[in-house]
Amino acid sequence: MSRKSQDPKGRGCIRHCNGGFSLLELVIVIVIISVLLVLAISRLLALMVDAERVTMETVAGTLRSAIGMKVAESIVKSKVKDLPAFEGSNPMALLAETPHNYLGELDGVDPAKLEDGNWYFDKRDKTLVYLVRNKGFFVGGQANPPRARFAVRLVYSDRNGNGVFDQGKDAIEGMRLNPVEKYSWSRN
Repeated sequence: MSRKSQDPKGRGCIRHCNGGFSLLELVIVIVIISVLLVLAISRLLALMVDAERVTMETVAGTLRSAIGMKVAESIVKSKVKDLPAFEGSNPMALLAETPHNYLGELDGVDPAKLEDGNWYFDKRDKTLVYLVRNKGFFVGGQANPPRARFAVRLVYSDRNGNGVFDQGKDAIEGMRLNPVEKYSWSRN
């Protein structure tokens, strides 16, 4: 049989009615919550990096499709010989609607002065540039600030082996959006 005691207000309660959490129990709860919070934050960060990577690659894929459509149009209209003029052009011009984070054509701008997570076409270098938002998870490309650069390049059979497209000698095979430098995304 348990012994009952009275609290100062006269209500009956089981022994140690004013108990509550001990310091050890409180520390254990705080540690568990902290571990769960760290895991949730690291997972959220990984998802943010994945979202940025997928968004960037989706835009690049859309541009590759638009370039493919331009090549197909040139083939159908018997204008394949005009394709070399598109090398180094702005592929965003092929889209009916540009992405919301496209800043336009800029001439030799300092990328460090632009907001991360945006695209722009560098008229001086003739490259399409993406400024990386999650810098610590991007490897390669250009540094300070980290960015990926792409360029429209002519694909041809170099029949004379000189490494340069020669109209009339080399066979045009198409156009491609190529990364200027190799890059990769990591999850750290």
